[in-house]
Amino acid sequence: MGRLDGKVILLSAAAQGIGQAAAIAFAKEGAKVIATDINEEKLKALESYKGIQTRVLDVTKKEQIEQLCQELDRIDVLFNVAGFVHHGSILDCEEKDWDFTMNLNVRSMYLMIKTFLPKMLAQKSGNIINMSSVASSIKGVVNRCVYSTSKAAVIGLTKSVAADFIEQGIRCNCICPGTVDTPSLRERIQARPNPEQALKDFFARQKTGRMATAEEVAHLCVYLASDEVSP
Repeated sequence: MGRLDGKVILLSAAAQGIGQAAAIAFAKEGAKVIATDINEEKLKALESYKGIQTRVLDVTKKEQIEQLCQELDRIDVLFNVAGFVHHGSILDCEEKDWDFTMNLNVRSMYLMIKTFLPKMLAQKSGNIINMSSVASSIKGVVNRCVYSTSKAAVIGLTKSVAADFIEQGIRCNCICPGTVDTPSLRERIQARPNPEQALKDFFARQKTGRMATAEEVAHLCVYLASDEVSP
């Protein structure tokens, strides 16, 4: 018996990092996982896992989200992972950077929740998990202006949905990790003028002396997706 037996779980950004680790962890616990991403090639790595089906989905496109919703009879857990990390202060953030970040990091969650929540309400049960960050309303982080703003908005969105629908059997939580060692983080490090120093700076911020792993975050995702958490 798995902790997630029989649950239908939909998640975004599943092609790598936390999304991929969570998809695998969900499937190992018996869930039927619908793993989505815009990167079809990288998604193929998940197709060998029992219980996982993949789907190319751009979570900023309302029509694509609605089409997928029409194809699903049921959804028990929605895990919104997709996001983008912009590097820089407000002076480094152009309007296009602001708009892109808020569109992907916040508006996509709005679209996903608004589309799939009615299906959960009809079932009288549902579970929404949103990916936020410690770089948000929790803590000010250097050179993370628009990213932190967007993740603070995710916390606000999460609290609002939780307050509005808890009495209808819906629970909504967000995860606020610190620095997680993922492919996207490594790509951002390599993009810095001095990657070696950038890596040292990331480690210097970690009081534990190491970064978290995607698998560690996935363990928390399994817990939040399970019935071990009561409404």
